Amino acid sequence: MTDTQGRLPSPLQAISHPLLDEYGVSLWCKRDDLIHPQLSGNKWRKLKYQLAHAREQGKTHLVSFGGAYSNHIHALAAAGCQFGLKTTGIIRGEPSAVSNPTLIDARGWGMDLIFVDRQSYRRRQEPAWLAQFEAPDTLIIPEGGSAPLALPGVAELVDELPFSPDLWVLPCASGGTLAGLISGKRAGEQILAIAVLKGADFIREEVCRLYPGAAEDPHWRVALDHHDGGYAKFSPALWHWVRAFSAETGLPLEPIYSGKAMWGLFRELAAGHIPRGSRIVFIHTGGLQGLAGLREQGRI
Repeated sequence: MTDTQGRLPSPLQAISHPLLDEYGVSLWCKRDDLIHPQLSGNKWRKLKYQLAHAREQGKTHLVSFGGAYSNHIHALAAAGCQFGLKTTGIIRGEPSAVSNPTLIDARGWGMDLIFVDRQSYRRRQEPAWLAQFEAPDTLIIPEGGSAPLALPGVAELVDELPFSPDLWVLPCASGGTLAGLISGKRAGEQILAIAVLKGADFIREEVCRLYPGAAEDPHWRVALDHHDGGYAKFSPALWHWVRAFSAETGLPLEPIYSGKAMWGLFRELAAGHIPRGSRIVFIHTGGLQGLAGLREQGRI
């Protein structure tokens, strides 16, 4: 998976909004959602070196995990189709979920789907449970693609920027993108990660596991108060805010990751947690394909 197979460097879009002037900050969006039509955003960066590792090790089968609307599962299936690799998705939920747009795409790209109940899915990090999926030709990729090999692909994002921002902002769920950004950022640059799920205290520990150097770096934090009810949950008020912001700025967002994180950023600005004069770069981690599933569910 080389850079010629994605749009790199991804565009940097200046964002204009009256509230930014009010808070005295400048904002740009790193449009990683435009890297690739199927492998967009952080998924492209997180899978880049894992796919290279699979080829080097002679692995021809990729196995990973996700919910029925998982952006990661969607991207992994697309990658397998593009690079001639067999893929299997271990899906939390009932087989009836196969009718949703995300899994229809995944199956169309050749991914085998194995549905497991929630109790079994919770064991996805246990070696004894994972043993059933292991084989000489198989590479098991953690949920969300958050493995140590994800970090260098994310870290490359930093050098694509023509300046050093005061603050990076990004949505955070499994911690891999955050760990990669911490590993690659320049000295003194701050990072604000907006947790998009409830009970995300584990993220700091997971980030430090993936990148031990993060434990000694005081220049990053995870904001835990902007989940709006939990993972994949959002209020009508948040969705209204996201649609209004997209209409005002021309920046496409969805309410699960990018939109929730942008909303969280503006709440942090309103609370006075970000210094005036800050130059902020927001990382758009993709996930716009999820809008089709939300429409199918009648949620938007």
